[in-house]
Amino acid sequence: MTATSRPEHGDAAAASPPTSEEVRLVARGIATAVAPADGLMPVQAALLRALTDALTGYQVDYSSLDPLGPDELAEVLRDRDQEYRQRIVHHMVLGELVLRPLPTDVAIRVARCSEALGIKDSFVRVARRYAQGAHGLAWLDLQRSGFVDHVQATDYDSAQVRGPADPFAPAEVDPALEARWRGYAELPEGTLGHSAWKMYDGRGFVLPGAPGGAPRYLAQHDYVHVLADYGTNLRGELEVFAFIGRADPDPKGFAWLATLIGLFETGYIAETGFFERDVRERNLQAPGMDMRIADAIRRGKIVCECYGTDLFEVDYHELAPRSVDEVRDLLHLPAKSAQSVEGQWPGAFDRAGMSEIQQRFADSHQGRTT
Repeated sequence: MTATSRPEHGDAAAASPPTSEEVRLVARGIATAVAPADGLMPVQAALLRALTDALTGYQVDYSSLDPLGPDELAEVLRDRDQEYRQRIVHHMVLGELVLRPLPTDVAIRVARCSEALGIKDSFVRVARRYAQGAHGLAWLDLQRSGFVDHVQATDYDSAQVRGPADPFAPAEVDPALEARWRGYAELPEGTLGHSAWKMYDGRGFVLPGAPGGAPRYLAQHDYVHVLADYGTNLRGELEVFAFIGRADPDPKGFAWLATLIGLFETGYIAETGFFERDVRERNLQAPGMDMRIADAIRRGKIVCECYGTDLFEVDYHELAPRSVDEVRDLLHLPAKSAQSVEGQWPGAFDRAGMSEIQQRFADSHQGRTT
């Protein structure tokens, strides 16, 4: 739940933080919409509770809430602007996307809530497709929702290269891009460029532009791994795309998190071209992941409000010679929550933030054996 929003008609109520009563009422509406017949699943309750705490500062026990229907929820949010209400709908969609299978009645209730709130959102349709078993159509809808018009309209870096129709599509070989990334090794320690190169070098990642490297557009998110201090295993990818998606002023940025959940949690998406489905572990159900995702969304929200730019549009090459801390200040990127220290949430250069394959490479690269 967003604690602030942009009022459409200068209405001060639309921009004010929610009261504890409003937070609880909205929580009731979300829980009513996304609960399966037997009640909220533990992963839903934990994730929604963590989101509410991270974004509003209020704690709500989602496992014991009275029902609240779509019309009642719409009345609670009648003074909130469209963007605010759309973010609430996205939290409903997030609550249903973690279900496998996704019950049809849940998808229908979320759609009804979205309609009552006056929100026409394509992510609601994506969830309906999943509930119907039409995973291929859902992926097409998801691409159209956030990965085609939005990405094709993106200009980034000094070369003014536009994003591709599919940001996950395999990359073309680009010697100039590879040379740019290789040159980061010569920058001083602590700079953004050197840190990004160090992350690649220490994990055996193929540099962007080289055969088998990440696409130019998608490689933008690797700078964010360094800046936001998120690992490069599947849990770290969920964090970084939750952060990037919420940092985007356009609500279509939610597509990033929706896609990663489909790839790495529920298996609704088979592959994207660069990432492949991996559901061997239920990453969102791992201890502390509810709080990690919620904190990533909290941090993204602050960046969105203070910096207001899609992080895929940032010219990181221009910023590469500057220190990581300096770039963080530029983006108004807040630190991780205090819970991150207590929970020992891994960062970009922590061993626990690497996959097993990345750990083995790191051991070999440093002349150690596992």
